[in-house]
Amino acid sequence: MNHSSKSPALRYHEAAPAGKVSMLPSKACRTAEDLTLAYTPGVAEPCLCIQADPSDAYLYTGKGNSVAVVTDGTAVLGLGNLGAIAAKPVMEGKAILFKRFADIDAVDVEVQCPPGVDLVDVVQAIAPTYGGINLEDIRAPQCFGIEASLKERLDIPVFHDDQHGTAVVVAAGLLNALALAGKGLSDVRIVMNGAGAAATATIRFLRTLGVQPDQAVVCDTKGVLHSGRDFADAPHKADLAQTIEARTLEEAIVGADVFIGVSSAGALTPEMLRSMAPRPIVFALANPEPEITYGLAREVCPEAMIATGRSDMPNQVNNVLAFPYLFRAALDVRATRIDDAMMRAAAEGLAELARDGAPTPFGQDSFIPNPFDERLFSEIPTLVADAAMRSGAAQRSLDLEVYRAALRERQRRLLAQLRTCESDAPVSGLTPV
Repeated sequence: MNHSSKSPALRYHEAAPAGKVSMLPSKACRTAEDLTLAYTPGVAEPCLCIQADPSDAYLYTGKGNSVAVVTDGTAVLGLGNLGAIAAKPVMEGKAILFKRFADIDAVDVEVQCPPGVDLVDVVQAIAPTYGGINLEDIRAPQCFGIEASLKERLDIPVFHDDQHGTAVVVAAGLLNALALAGKGLSDVRIVMNGAGAAATATIRFLRTLGVQPDQAVVCDTKGVLHSGRDFADAPHKADLAQTIEARTLEEAIVGADVFIGVSSAGALTPEMLRSMAPRPIVFALANPEPEITYGLAREVCPEAMIATGRSDMPNQVNNVLAFPYLFRAALDVRATRIDDAMMRAAAEGLAELARDGAPTPFGQDSFIPNPFDERLFSEIPTLVADAAMRSGAAQRSLDLEVYRAALRERQRRLLAQLRTCESDAPVSGLTPV
């Protein structure tokens, strides 16, 4: 392809050095003495210490600040089964978000399993290198079994962000939107359109916050998940099924207080929105085009509270509000898992920050925080670390006030480092030719 005909996104990615992440040393390596400490013979000492006590890897290596971003490329964004190597730009993107928002060194790991090789076995084999595993873009229902197996086998956090990151941010926004609407979580009727990984995890997480099973109706491409359907091909859907007369999204949404869409563009029609309860809450999260556009929803129902997955609209439901800070805390307390208590702390903390009146790029009140709100870096990990220590997930105790102060200092140093890196970075990728 001729360079002049390439899109800004392609020119951005190909600008030298190609890609979005690179590795820099964290220790001096300028002299012969430095080399004797960084490598042979000095490196033998930490090796022997770790052999004697594997937990010393957190003391002498970068394990305690590293996460593997693992995919098999079977469900890449909204693009589908692209394969492992085509998923690499997305995984590199995830790695840059880990660094930018939580100062975590993430490594993208794209796995093309040959016939007879299980992804779970591959991840288990490489896991000792990392402090946590972030699963990404793995299709449902396989993603459920992969995550469950890895959680059972590994003693480090395993987190499928497509499921749980989405659930945390949706819950945070929903808590605030309900408060603004004068409605309670235990009183509303919710309709979820989509029954994949994100939808399933979101409904399950909302149940931990108090939503009863009969409050939430879930639809997939065949219609309502009702108790009369056969779920042999997708057993995870059986837990979401209801005894209900409605068979279509159009029927189910009449009188509903909340619509959460993780499905496809245009799935929510103006007529459906008009049939909802007064002051409806609409989370139209399909990407890149939502189930109903912000402008159309506002025109049809001015009183609706609307969130989308788009960064150019108010109230973006963006997983970057959750996963970096969950992992930051999990690594710092050496958690063996990221559990419901930690996710609840993150969701409630995000909701509180949004209520605290942070400015938004749209010049209006928001019920979901701005991803660039600098308070996130110190406040959310502190709350999550506290929850981990209380739930028993943590293997290390922290003084929370000291930890909060340390996070603020870490953020200050990170932002200074990033300013230096970005000032030296090539910008030709976005320069018109």
